[in-house]
Amino acid sequence: MAYRFRDRINYRFERFISKGGASIFKSLLIVFILGFLFIIGLRYLLLICFPDLDYTDNFFKDIWITFLQMTDPGNMNQDNDAPLGLRITTIIAGFLGVIILSMLIAFITTSLESLLYDFRKGRGKVLEEDHTLILGWNERVVDIIRELIIANESEKKASIVILAMEDKEHMDDTIAKRLPDTLTTEVITTGGDPSIINELERVNAPQAKSILILSNCSENAVLEDKIESDVQSIKSIMAVRASQGGSNGIPLVAEIFTEEKREIIRYFDDDNIIALDSWEIMGKLMMQTSLSSGLQIVYSEILSFDGCEIYFYEADWDGVLFGNIAYHFRDGIPLGIFNEKDGLVLRPEANYVMQEDDQILILAEDDSTIDFEKQAIHSIEDKTVSGERLVQTQKNILILGWHSVAKIFITEANDYLKEDTSIDIVFNQPPKELRDIVKELSDEFDNFRINLIDANPLMSDELQKIDPAQYDNVIVLSQSMEDHTADKIDSDTLIILLLLRKLTENVDNPRIITQVLNSENQELINQTKVDEFIISNKLITMILSQLSEEPLIKLFYDDIFSEDGSEIYVKPAYLYFDSFPQTLSFAEIMKTANARDEICLGIRDGDEIKNSSNNFGVKLNLDKGAAVTLRKNDFLVVLSEDEL
Repeated sequence: MAYRFRDRINYRFERFISKGGASIFKSLLIVFILGFLFIIGLRYLLLICFPDLDYTDNFFKDIWITFLQMTDPGNMNQDNDAPLGLRITTIIAGFLGVIILSMLIAFITTSLESLLYDFRKGRGKVLEEDHTLILGWNERVVDIIRELIIANESEKKASIVILAMEDKEHMDDTIAKRLPDTLTTEVITTGGDPSIINELERVNAPQAKSILILSNCSENAVLEDKIESDVQSIKSIMAVRASQGGSNGIPLVAEIFTEEKREIIRYFDDDNIIALDSWEIMGKLMMQTSLSSGLQIVYSEILSFDGCEIYFYEADWDGVLFGNIAYHFRDGIPLGIFNEKDGLVLRPEANYVMQEDDQILILAEDDSTIDFEKQAIHSIEDKTVSGERLVQTQKNILILGWHSVAKIFITEANDYLKEDTSIDIVFNQPPKELRDIVKELSDEFDNFRINLIDANPLMSDELQKIDPAQYDNVIVLSQSMEDHTADKIDSDTLIILLLLRKLTENVDNPRIITQVLNSENQELINQTKVDEFIISNKLITMILSQLSEEPLIKLFYDDIFSEDGSEIYVKPAYLYFDSFPQTLSFAEIMKTANARDEICLGIRDGDEIKNSSNNFGVKLNLDKGAAVTLRKNDFLVVLSEDEL
């Protein structure tokens, strides 16, 4: 098809202008030069044809006057003495100058607005290196930043870069409001799609120290939203790999809701990529907490960068036995060994001889305080224990509300609790989806009595009819299966906790366990005097943050949150000693726990269980030489095979 010359010119000009500000500026410059040459040519022609019009006797001065008139129409008065015929060029120059100047001002204004918009949106290139890169934005991001700030305290300068489909001003305002002091860490936010390679290169993803990919919906979201979030996370993983040339050498932790999508990520066969179902861990932790009081406090300290932490450490072991290795450290409690052949082994045999390529997994105050000494610092004789053990009993459990962690809780209960355990689930006007889930669980775990009760726990009279005092454990979860904010869910939880306290204040039972989503509601929860509470979002952020700093920690999580492996328990002191009080060093307490094939991590003061200012009585990694007085109502925090 033949196109007209005019159409071709218009098309080429449109394509040229559409390339952006530089093209517009070039166009204005060309128009100015052509207009300038035209006016100079016209003026020269007039002077040739009518020599009487030459009043300057210097054509170069005419050129200069024309230039001034075009750049500033106010300079038209330079030709006040010019003959009338020559003023034609003056008028044309001034007229063109007004037009070009107006276009230039409009161009500059638009360019500045675009530039300021890009600044507000954080569209510039990020030049950070060795930074932690967070892809995505959700309600947990501030807690993650808080944990990373604590982890970076020992560094002179650290940086966290956030790339998300979120308004930069909103991100900056949220962080500034909740984290006014970021210490040695600089937090940089920028708007953009985390699944686009160019965006990842703009935030220098290939040079990042670690990458966290956050879900873009909450756990209460419908399945379709979760699947969409998982798909976006997988796209981001693929983009991160592509930005590094098709492979990945950076620790990358992603929140993935569905098992199907986690399987897809395993196809990458990349040990640096960790697909984490955070809420599965929460369900398992809730089960363990129902068996062992104070466990959430223990995990909060171990998983946080503030307080005791878990480290991998290697040294020249000189053939020391694992059973004695703890007494070669002034700070630190070894929990297991790691090597390429066996992976991570928690609580290895006491007579295991440490090998040259072994690393230990150790709980310590800081990595700088871990120091293996060739000679034992403490020499402790073998201890005997009382021999008493806990007896597994049948449980009556009441679940008020519903959350996906409840399904995991019931699944885990099958490994921990005796047959004929009763689990009653109370939900106001339960939807068909929940009825189907409960029926499925009831059919799968026919050794339990699982019932769904239609009642409103937010109503005092309906809650009283259920009689919570008859249950061993009461677990309070979300009162809606719809996608509500964390504050809305926590508000309902607070009301129910107050009602439960009123109904059970004169009885010993039940132990009340609740899930709190927003960590800022912890102080409010403390006022209800609840027995145990799990701050889900806070613990999840701790896990994500630790994995981003040390991916091998996942081996530890996989073990302690599995019924088949070693787990942490808070056990009564009377399981270890026949008489009370007992005053002995913490090293001696550790040796006593060793007699039960357990590793003691600390103690819990039975008189401080309700005292939040004293960490609810939990003290971990005590000075091994410090004297400790244990009473019968105290507890030992131990790494053990079971809760008995």
